[in-house]
Amino acid sequence: MPRLMPNTGPQRVLAASNFIYTVGSGLYLTAGVLYFTEAVHLPAGQVGLGLGIAGLLALALGVAVGHLADRHGARDIYAATLVVQALATACFVLADSFWPFVLAVCVTAAAKAAGIAARSPLIRHHGGDRPQEFRAYLRAVTNVGISLGAVLAGWVVQAGTLTAYQLMVIGNAIAFAVSAAILALLPPVAPVPTTGGPRWIALRDRPYLVLTALDGIMAIQFKVLTVAIPLWIVGATTAPHWLISTTMLTGTLIVVAFQVRASRNVDSPAAGAHAYRRAGMAFLIACSLISLSAGIPAWAAATLLITAVVIHTIGELWHSAAGFEVSFALAPQQATGQYLGVFGLGAGLAEALGPGLLIALCITWGRPGWYVAGAMFALTGLAAPPAVRWAQRHQHALQTQPAPTEKASTALIDPRR
Repeated sequence: MPRLMPNTGPQRVLAASNFIYTVGSGLYLTAGVLYFTEAVHLPAGQVGLGLGIAGLLALALGVAVGHLADRHGARDIYAATLVVQALATACFVLADSFWPFVLAVCVTAAAKAAGIAARSPLIRHHGGDRPQEFRAYLRAVTNVGISLGAVLAGWVVQAGTLTAYQLMVIGNAIAFAVSAAILALLPPVAPVPTTGGPRWIALRDRPYLVLTALDGIMAIQFKVLTVAIPLWIVGATTAPHWLISTTMLTGTLIVVAFQVRASRNVDSPAAGAHAYRRAGMAFLIACSLISLSAGIPAWAAATLLITAVVIHTIGELWHSAAGFEVSFALAPQQATGQYLGVFGLGAGLAEALGPGLLIALCITWGRPGWYVAGAMFALTGLAAPPAVRWAQRHQHALQTQPAPTEKASTALIDPRR
């Protein structure tokens, strides 16, 4: 990483809170599903259904909580979401049947989505002149924390006992609670006063909604390394199964080392648009190489897969940098939480629908499906530049509109009208 610690105190507080949070997240991401299937003995189908319900519920909450963070102070709202997430996670130890499990994961997923939206104004306020670059730094920290949590979860999976899994759940909840407590060291961000305009302006911004959709389609690429490649290695290639861990470690190390550097060069919406386009082409090349790894000797398959993962992760760096830039740069200062909550809808849909789509294309269909997936990413990248230009024109038009008069502003909020 170009630097190990951020420059300012508030940035260090946010980074420390994020690191502790992601260690807990790494525990859950690695062994959370196994806890419910192996320790609680819920059927895998019920676990998948419950997680799907939770994901859909979480989509509806991010925008509303982002708006609350803008209007009532982002620090306290964000800390509250972490506390709720800690309490809901602790309740996993009581979820011994389907409906208690659904309730617990729904509250947890909703609090997580709300926290992502509530954190955005803090990143913008304390991120200095380039909050996008600080957001990239936090993503590198996230990968370090999740990796450490995954190592700790390895002990839990190896032990395989109910006690070990329950200790993992409690450790996860404690990490979230500590993350919330650290935020007490953060200076509060003053609420943004209302301007008298429409309340849900992000949902009326059609160019921004189009960018949200495009970013959501491209965000399906995050499931290539975690879902599609492991299943492809096991079911379609002669590559050794330990290569699954190698591919994930390779991607993680590249992100930790180069995400901040990649984001420094993406310093305007136009640069973000070009980064989207480059990312789409990188994903197309990577998907094509992965498809060629079937039916060849193990050493050749392993070489192709590692090469594909490196190219894919370079595309991931560009995609993430582009998303950081356009989502912040095209969001009004007074509605950062609301706009970033809307932008998160795309990633939420990718989280919910991406695994099933990639399995249908790349695993069930096979080699041709990889080309279709790659083409989908490439076409999305090509669509980004005109969408960004449209959003810039829309933003400029709003900024050049005359401010409403006091009388007009009063009319907008007069309940009798």
